[in-house]
Amino acid sequence: MNDKPIIRSLLDTDLYKLTMMQTVLHHFPAAEVEYMFKCRTEGAELMPLAVEIRDQIKALCQLKFTENEMHYLSGIYYFKPDFVQFLKLFRLNENYVRIGQSEDGQLEIKVVGPWLHTILFEVPILAIVEEVFARHHHGDVDEKEAQRRLKAKTDMINSHPLKDKLKIMEFGTRRRFSRAWQKRVLNHLGRSIPENLVGTSNVYFARELNMLPLGTMAHEYLQAFQALGPRLVDSQKAALETWVQEYRGDLGIALTDVVGVDAFIRDFDRYFAKLFDGVRHDSGCPFEWARKMITHYEAIGIVPKTKTLVFSDGLDVPLAFELLEEFHEITNLSFGIGTNLTNDVGVKPLSIVMKMVRCNGQPVAKISDSPGKTMCKDEAYLSYLKQVFRIA
Repeated sequence: MNDKPIIRSLLDTDLYKLTMMQTVLHHFPAAEVEYMFKCRTEGAELMPLAVEIRDQIKALCQLKFTENEMHYLSGIYYFKPDFVQFLKLFRLNENYVRIGQSEDGQLEIKVVGPWLHTILFEVPILAIVEEVFARHHHGDVDEKEAQRRLKAKTDMINSHPLKDKLKIMEFGTRRRFSRAWQKRVLNHLGRSIPENLVGTSNVYFARELNMLPLGTMAHEYLQAFQALGPRLVDSQKAALETWVQEYRGDLGIALTDVVGVDAFIRDFDRYFAKLFDGVRHDSGCPFEWARKMITHYEAIGIVPKTKTLVFSDGLDVPLAFELLEEFHEITNLSFGIGTNLTNDVGVKPLSIVMKMVRCNGQPVAKISDSPGKTMCKDEAYLSYLKQVFRIA
């Protein structure tokens, strides 16, 4: 294995993995799931790296939360004492991970097991794959070029007339160039645009750099309810209701695109719209999405300025300012920027994902507002899901 382990702490993950994990502990501790890895980058040869990736995952599975980390988590008010006690005993089990070669010769990674015990695999596995690939294919990048690109972003922010209204969250853990580079990015942002940087999704760096950890729910959470909920047609409502029961007004940003924004809006009635602080965009045209959400809030008698729209789909700084110019007078906005911050170093990053594809033996799927993002091999289920949620 090259040098030290890539993942050196179980806190080196996105906050929403822990917030979802607490919900799973309290509501679905027996649920069984399957995750599947996919590389969307054509021509990326990952199979030669399988042994090193496997060794890195073995090292990941040796980690436990430290006493200092537990003390930090116990100080986050929405984490309940029983969840923190559970994490004291927690360790990832490599027996739940299957690494092999797919029929088309590509690297195949599956994670199969109890949701409660597998939910923390996704983010570190993606970070491992990205960093192992970067080590072998890019080596030492031009550091001056990487710094130049990063500084250009913060210079653009500092010179823009809407600077004071821009709120940025760093969301780049899973596709970062390296752990070391993510830390450098956060340090630079903290020095250069302290008033604009709201926080980071990475819990480890939030603790180390005294930043706010940020995140609520991911696609897997709402997908799982396709198998866990009372009826498929009510799965989104069941997921949102369970979230409200767990957090009682905290962590109030709902994800909108698991079965498309139109189907979400049909379920996101005045009851949910008043309970949640806002919504997050993660696929499709962000301008069209924002107009739909603003129109929906107005139609159900809610002033859009009392809510927050969070953008997090492939964002960069120019696009964030375009959205700000269009909508800042109508509603509150914040921007989660990931790969463009943590993997814009002068070489092309991988496009990789790991998605839940089954829950309790049943297929589950995300039908994205962006073509090509759906991950489900069961065409009959996809067809049924589209029919139920009236997706063309």
